[in-house]
Amino acid sequence: MGLILAFVRVLFLTLLLVWFADAGANNGYKVFNVKKFGAVSDGKTESSKAFLKAWTEACRWHGRAMVLIPGGVYILDSVLFLGECNGYMAFILKGVLKPKRSLQTRDQWITFRYIKGFLLGGGGTLDGEGYKYWNRSDCLRNHNCHPLAISLRLEFIQNGRVSHIRSINSQNAHVSLFGCVNLNMSNLRLSAPGDSPNTDGIKIGSSEEIQISRTRIGTGDDCVAILSGSKNIHISQVQCGPGHGISVGSMGGKGSLTESVMGVTVRDCTFNGTSDGARIKTWASSTTGFASNFIYENIRMMNVGNPIIIDQDYCPYPPCDMKNPSRIQIKDITFNNIWGTSESDVAVTLNCSRTVPCKNILLKDINLLHGSGGSVSSLCSNVRGTSYGRQKPPSCL
Repeated sequence: MGLILAFVRVLFLTLLLVWFADAGANNGYKVFNVKKFGAVSDGKTESSKAFLKAWTEACRWHGRAMVLIPGGVYILDSVLFLGECNGYMAFILKGVLKPKRSLQTRDQWITFRYIKGFLLGGGGTLDGEGYKYWNRSDCLRNHNCHPLAISLRLEFIQNGRVSHIRSINSQNAHVSLFGCVNLNMSNLRLSAPGDSPNTDGIKIGSSEEIQISRTRIGTGDDCVAILSGSKNIHISQVQCGPGHGISVGSMGGKGSLTESVMGVTVRDCTFNGTSDGARIKTWASSTTGFASNFIYENIRMMNVGNPIIIDQDYCPYPPCDMKNPSRIQIKDITFNNIWGTSESDVAVTLNCSRTVPCKNILLKDINLLHGSGGSVSSLCSNVRGTSYGRQKPPSCL
């Protein structure tokens, strides 16, 4: 009898240790493994329903819940992971996600919406297989086109974190944020060929308190695009290239009456072989609004087409209607400690609106040389501001 009781005690302690170890490994999360809901990781079988079942069960859980995607290749149709949920949600991707050939919702692939308290991580990969679709898209010149799918949409997420995720060959943008508050993004790797159309790295619209850090982005469009309605955006330690730089805008396009972006910091970043660097762009249109309180500092430019550029006559595909000058007021902008090489003869372009000239523009310690050894210059139009410290090229302010 004593031996039996001893055996039971040992068995109980062993099971208890296993339980604690499992809880510790998952940081107290209740785990919902997509494979237990029928997901197949063979790179052929579509597993959208299994993913959604796992999400639904996890979302109902009262406490910390984790949707786990183990290693392997999974095929997904357009999927919407919808909140609000009963506790903190984690989506841990260890494998590779690829899109179904014909997505049900053509411009959406993976979307998370209405979640308070959210983690996306795990070291896995989103492979949009954009090379299968880029040559079919005419969205560069046709604004009435049917856009391709954005790989990852985060919409109305509060208090979230996205870390250690890779996105390759997105059909459209890699990541899009809309209506998000307090979102921290770090250690991301976003890549597509430099000639791939519309493959922005991260697009931010109507969001606030967004942090992006320790991230590498190489695309065929903006590494980061900050759109109207956004404020308090903090970007640091980002390596950008190829691509079109880190852009505010474009602002003032068709269909909007007023637009605004406020409070952007870009710090300790490197641009390598991009068409643009620190960039603000607005259309010549009747749309009113403002872009204000930006700081670009401690930035290295390596063979960048337009290292510093404000362009209020933005016209990517001429001809454009230039009858109405831009009415977006650009003000309180600082460019500090920016150095490196320019691919163009004009390293600093401040082309502002004649209707609402740029105000309080500061150039401090600018040291930009021509990549081929020639001379560089700066160009100012309708801008009010000051410069001090080293100024190469000579300041036009």
